[in-house]
Amino acid sequence: MKSIAIIGGGITGVTTAYALAKRGFNVTLFERNRYAAMETSFANGGQLSASNAEVWTHWSTILKGLKWILKSDAPLLINPKPSWHKLSWFAEFMMAMPKYEKNTVETARLAVAAREYLFNWARDEGIDFDLKKQGILHIYRDKKGFEHAGYVSQLLAKGGLPRQAVTPEEMKSIEPTLAGKYYGGYYTQSDSTGDIHKFTTGLAKAAQRLGVSILYDQDVRTLKSTKGLIHISSFNPQTAQVAQTFDGVVICAGVESRNFAAQLGDRVNIYPVKGYSITVNLNDSNSQAGAPNVSLLDDETKLVTSRLGIDRFRVAGTAEFNGYNRDIRADRITPILNWVHDCFPSINTSSVVPWAGLRPMMPDMMPKVGAGNASNVFYNTGHGHLGWTLSAITANIISDKVKQAMSSSTSVPGLQLQTSS
Repeated sequence: MKSIAIIGGGITGVTTAYALAKRGFNVTLFERNRYAAMETSFANGGQLSASNAEVWTHWSTILKGLKWILKSDAPLLINPKPSWHKLSWFAEFMMAMPKYEKNTVETARLAVAAREYLFNWARDEGIDFDLKKQGILHIYRDKKGFEHAGYVSQLLAKGGLPRQAVTPEEMKSIEPTLAGKYYGGYYTQSDSTGDIHKFTTGLAKAAQRLGVSILYDQDVRTLKSTKGLIHISSFNPQTAQVAQTFDGVVICAGVESRNFAAQLGDRVNIYPVKGYSITVNLNDSNSQAGAPNVSLLDDETKLVTSRLGIDRFRVAGTAEFNGYNRDIRADRITPILNWVHDCFPSINTSSVVPWAGLRPMMPDMMPKVGAGNASNVFYNTGHGHLGWTLSAITANIISDKVKQAMSSSTSVPGLQLQTSS
């Protein structure tokens, strides 16, 4: 039985561990936190949104970024302080613009394919994650935004996703609690929402039942591929430094994947793009009745919503290019709160939990799913704002690639060496 290490216990790492265990591998997952899904997979927008498959590599994104560069509350915020990492990322972002249509279609195709796997896994393993299959409604306040959405809908259709244009009256029928004036919308009935943290922790337990060893509180320090083996050195405050050896490794480490790739001789140019969310506790009957059940996506403000059970309402979004900064800024949270007040005035926002996470984004907005330079190194990372949506399909893709690559090599038993700190 081949031994495979996975670095990272977020949604991509856990789904990959589960998929590999299903294929008969001896899997060990390293997670630096005490529990699974404690970073970017903790409190995202909750949307399983094939309808949000449009990649950002479009001139409109650049223009908006330049327009908003000095506005601290802008939906897209870019810290103008230069760094080689940021400059190289944006250069490659612009180089990827000619593939905008192709990558949007491919992302939609992957997102549609992911649904079956994710829903089946949840059913098979009995995972309750506040799944709500009531679609996603994209809302537009002006003709320009609505017409661009029509163009995007044509690309989504090529990827196998139908969605329908709706009038303001139809929008009100789809989601009666939505306040405000709108030019029109697009409704994707087949999309859904759910709690990423609940799903990931539930699937982690299922993976353990399949034999996956999950090493929590293990901060991986060094990785090395030599002579067909992967050498991993990790640190835990209780067990000190531990060195282990595996047949292969899959990097699922989110924004840290770039550093691990460099140790393994690969270049994976992921940039951390910060997103924010608020979880509103619906503690009274008026708030529960006044919160939407249908998920929304406001393209103008770049905000999404999810109703998580009876008593939680999540609003998330924005994009901040500010390096590896995890600070929760009040001037970024306030616009989200104001949006809730405007669109859902019956919701009491006296009990709100703010959060921020770093999305791992590749310049072309496509996840890195495949092999590295070494034959036993693999990547499933860089999903950006669609990690939750794409996780099940990319886990299956990379697991098949690992199985194919490892089928011709000879298994080497895992070795473990504990040293002092």
